[in-house]
Amino acid sequence: MMHDYAVVGGGIGGCSAAALLHHQGKNVVLIEKEPVLGGCASTFSYGDSRYNAGATTVSGYHEGGILRRLCETLGVTPNLITSDPAITIVQNGRTCIRYRDLERFLEEIEAFYPHPRHREFWTLVQTIGRDFYAMEGHYYSNRSFWAKLRSILSFTPLIHRFWPYLHTNARAFIERFYGGLSDEYLDFLEAQILIVTQAKSDQVSFFTAALALGYTFCETHYPLGGMSAVCETITSKMYDVRLGCEALSIARREGFYTIATPQGAIHARNLVMATSHFDSARLFSDDAILTYYRKYERLNNRQSAFVLYMSIRSDLPFAHHYQLIAEEVFKHTLSKSLFVSFSNPSDTAMAPQGHYRITASVHTDLREWVGLPPAEYRARKKELHDLLRNWICDRLAIDRECVTESFAATPKTFGRYIHRTQLGGNTLSLSNLLPSLPANDTPIRGFYQVGDTSYAAQGWPGVVMGAMNLARLIDA
Repeated sequence: MMHDYAVVGGGIGGCSAAALLHHQGKNVVLIEKEPVLGGCASTFSYGDSRYNAGATTVSGYHEGGILRRLCETLGVTPNLITSDPAITIVQNGRTCIRYRDLERFLEEIEAFYPHPRHREFWTLVQTIGRDFYAMEGHYYSNRSFWAKLRSILSFTPLIHRFWPYLHTNARAFIERFYGGLSDEYLDFLEAQILIVTQAKSDQVSFFTAALALGYTFCETHYPLGGMSAVCETITSKMYDVRLGCEALSIARREGFYTIATPQGAIHARNLVMATSHFDSARLFSDDAILTYYRKYERLNNRQSAFVLYMSIRSDLPFAHHYQLIAEEVFKHTLSKSLFVSFSNPSDTAMAPQGHYRITASVHTDLREWVGLPPAEYRARKKELHDLLRNWICDRLAIDRECVTESFAATPKTFGRYIHRTQLGGNTLSLSNLLPSLPANDTPIRGFYQVGDTSYAAQGWPGVVMGAMNLARLIDA
């Protein structure tokens, strides 16, 4: 059977792209090597427990948001509950709550780090995010020089609106705005910028930093049943979703692509790779495709994540998400910040009543973990596992006797299960300006790409925006 499109990879990007192409009336097959959808945003079973693998927050489902528009287009409704506050930040023994309402948050930040310019600064952050998400019409193509030029011109209204912030280093802008920053407040800002952009404030524009700092002013959501449940909902109207179906190799032939899998060959006129640019070349021998992937290897920052999974038995109330900020960078990591997510008490699909499932992640360099002698790897993994488990218990007043299970994943673990060691996608830095980034189409006929290493980068909004950009380019 010859499919119109084969989508390789069932993460957020692959599920969104496949569902949109199916909605357009295309004959689409979606293949995913794992038994569940989600990729970096999957939900997995570990014995009798269920955990979210990495991503734990659903953003972009607010009224007018990109994920809401996707779901309305597809005619599906994910099972979500609103998280407000979006994050509870714990730093130096104090707690600051990132409420969605600006006035409530301003009261928090004034008590946390008082400053006369907070209202002006955070109002600007909120306004930039609100205005950006309201803008439509821009798209990005890399099929040819002229296609790229035309698409870049579509950003003219956006560039005109945000020009003062697009070319300004975020750290310099913030320091100039406030007239200097304390180290503690800078850490507070850096932790929130890093978790969204995968870069620090001195590497990104203030526009990018504002979107990172302001996403909590939009609704964020908790997915009942885990992150995989959202991907299952997005693809629920598709006919051909193949789980446990691994792409072993992909050949480009005259007019179509052949994907070799353990279940047999899959043929399609067009191929959508919903995989990382940095880990996909191994599937191909075609010179043009290999050259395409090599072109973007320079974007690989080798940044990844160390993730701690815990189960606790407790009747205490916990927020959905915490950001715990330390005074020093954690050993074997790149950050002072630990992002900790709790299952909802009512979500018995994730944890039985009176229990919580916890996913806690911190940025790390994958070279800290890949290539180590086995004994050193195990010792390093245990050292960081124990450090973070104890640190979480201390900062969130969790009795260690309440911890019923804990284990960890390194970049090497993710490489084994989802075939990628770099996590988080392309950084939204000043050195990665739009014309140099990979688009969702390519100069290679019938060859497309979605996910966090292509336009428009990471997170639910960025990855879904890329899938919708792809559908627009194909439907044009």
